[in-house]
Amino acid sequence: MIKYLKIKFGAHPESDKLTLETTPVTIFVGPNNSGKSKLLTEIQRFCIQGKTDSTFNLIEDISFVELNKEQVDEEIKKHTLAPNSDENVHQGTILFGKGDSKDHLPKNAPERFLSSPNKNKHEFCRHYLYRNTLKLDAVNRILLIKSQPLGDMQKGALNSLAVLFRDDVKRLEVRRIVFDAFNLYFVLDPTNVGQLRIRLSKSEPSNYLEERGLHKEAVDFHSQALEITSASDGVKAFTGIITSIIAGNPKVTILDEPEAFLHPALSSKLGKEIASAAKIEHNRLFVSTHSANFLMGCIQSGAPINVVRLTYSNEVGTARLLDKDKIKTLMRDPLLRSTGVLNALFYKHVIVTVGDSDRVFYQEINERLLEFSPENGINDCLFINAVGKNTIWKIVKPLREMGIPAVGIYDIDILNNEGSNWTNALKSSFVPDISHQPYGQTRSLIKNKFSELKIDMKKDGGINALPRSEKEASENLFNQLEEYGLFTVRTGEVEHWLQSLGVKAHKSVWLPQMFEKMGADPNDSNFIKPSKGDVWEFIGQINTWMSDETKKGIPK
Repeated sequence: MIKYLKIKFGAHPESDKLTLETTPVTIFVGPNNSGKSKLLTEIQRFCIQGKTDSTFNLIEDISFVELNKEQVDEEIKKHTLAPNSDENVHQGTILFGKGDSKDHLPKNAPERFLSSPNKNKHEFCRHYLYRNTLKLDAVNRILLIKSQPLGDMQKGALNSLAVLFRDDVKRLEVRRIVFDAFNLYFVLDPTNVGQLRIRLSKSEPSNYLEERGLHKEAVDFHSQALEITSASDGVKAFTGIITSIIAGNPKVTILDEPEAFLHPALSSKLGKEIASAAKIEHNRLFVSTHSANFLMGCIQSGAPINVVRLTYSNEVGTARLLDKDKIKTLMRDPLLRSTGVLNALFYKHVIVTVGDSDRVFYQEINERLLEFSPENGINDCLFINAVGKNTIWKIVKPLREMGIPAVGIYDIDILNNEGSNWTNALKSSFVPDISHQPYGQTRSLIKNKFSELKIDMKKDGGINALPRSEKEASENLFNQLEEYGLFTVRTGEVEHWLQSLGVKAHKSVWLPQMFEKMGADPNDSNFIKPSKGDVWEFIGQINTWMSDETKKGIPK
């Protein structure tokens, strides 16, 4: 029923506000405290009251699909209820609602607000949409698997289990999904007369009557199956979500972190199945997730989906509609997939290093900064390693395109990069094209000076080994690159940090020896804590770039 969401901000503080045309599934991703759960709550509240108020911080407006005459008549028929024996319905009014929730309305009111919901948002939501909106969080979605009334079989189904009990096609689809996940058959047990219970059976019912009947064979069959209330939280959460989606009752379903209680493979399966199932016309599913596996499952389903990344920092929010093709690139490229780069969607910042040992070292430096010098540490940061300096750009570029501040840390031998290797490093950090040539010329001159003086730039101290003029030119070049989030170890390579500790080992054993010197117990007097200069200042400079809301290098 929801056609457009208008969010109060866009991809950049200076961008237009994001107006999102909904698809069957809309997935909100982003770092912690970026507003994902808050946004879902505001969608739910709008569906209840039909307007925003002073407490809405994210949603500016929501507009709805306008139904045709046939669809309006169908919804009126479905939601017009017969009065109970003790109810009086005044002439010219009807009982309009769902289940036990109903209103006395003028006969012409439902047609008015259903056919023109955007002119009558309050009525549309107050009398119709809020009864067709379901929000599932980590607690209440488990309640979906509890027993539910079967209801009057001659009237409309009042809950998801009653829908599945009557609809063989939908019930068998739930059974297929649950069996694929747990190797157990989903069945509905009516033998507690008037109530439906979910059971998980080792054997499939031999026929519909064995599942739906009340005779001895049916009672015996169900007595051998596990009642789902005795299953694990993961089984209950997975099954509860699937039954709700497949039953198809809610026009708006809101899921907050559906991966809770689920291991990664099951999260991926859940994403694939609910995205495939959420294709009922005009129904909309809104999900917040912190799981790359769940997101991958949704995308792999092939269903139409939106992926929106939210951020919130220094009282400034952003909302960016991500390009699904770029996300697929993150999923399919062997290098990107092997580094777990899709997890970057759920972090505020990303640092990409040359190799694994570099990643581990810089991550430890950042952890110590966060603990002992938090103003210089980088919060909510994912560290990823590339496979050599010429693959850093392959990770940085797609992340920057999705609005994620991703920094590449290079050894000084980036100066040896020529041609596409140099250009790709600049393009991935969105250095303006017009600057490529002058930066490249300076790079080439500095590289040649190292060669002319027979200085090993990685082993002999980096730019500190150059004459004053060339060192100044090098500083200027690296300062310019750092404005775009491209950082270089100016003294050579990672092994040149913390030289005062006296670690001179070969690269293959440098890291464990360095960590031994740095210590592991903060209470030990020999434990190395942050100080001025050296690698501590280097990471602090990266943090400064990360924290700058007007930073260069992030496309708008």
